Amino acid sequence: MSSNFIVESCSVDSEEGVKLHTRVFKPRNEGEEVSDDGNLVIVLVHPFSLLGGCQALLKGIASELASKGFKAVTFDTRGAGKSTGRATLTGFAEVKDVVAVCRWLCQNVGAHRILLVGSSAGAPIAGSAVDQVEQVVGYVSLGYPFGLMASILFGRHHKAILSSPKPKLFVMGTQDGFTSVSQLKKKLKSAVGRTETHLIEGVSHFQMEGPEYDSQVTDIICNFISSL
Repeated sequence: MSSNFIVESCSVDSEEGVKLHTRVFKPRNEGEEVSDDGNLVIVLVHPFSLLGGCQALLKGIASELASKGFKAVTFDTRGAGKSTGRATLTGFAEVKDVVAVCRWLCQNVGAHRILLVGSSAGAPIAGSAVDQVEQVVGYVSLGYPFGLMASILFGRHHKAILSSPKPKLFVMGTQDGFTSVSQLKKKLKSAVGRTETHLIEGVSHFQMEGPEYDSQVTDIICNFISSL
């Protein structure tokens, strides 16, 4: 079965000499790109690399986005997958990796507009990069770990995304396990600008990371894009 998208692998240079293994998912016929959004690129940031998170976890969503006419990009942050360097516990060095990939896309793929999508621990990391890249026009979080335990590691990332004026969407399962619905709502009370939530009933944190929710998550992302 021939798929209606193509995948190109490349290496992107980040800070400290780190090389990031990156994949660009493109519609097979460039002419079939969603016309108004041909210059929009969706950059996906994977879950916590110290727990085995890598770009392969986001392959399903990236493939579906490309099938729908969007360019989507996955990459391994430092120390994950085939990328060089060392992963960090709090994800601050990884923010530089997100910024490096975004800048590379602007220079090499003509990305005028970027949507950042972070999954699990990738959500705080992506959130800290949102205002560091002018071309980022919006942000989607998939299971942002706002809960108390996760905040020990990622709490210092919260302020960056909550204080960003850019449109943001927080997608979460109601049985998340790391963050309760009430914790999410309480956190988002302090958010600036357009902030939306999309709750998936009865779904846990790791279920949502699994492939059976890729189609639903892709549709949610596409709806958000059409509203930007």
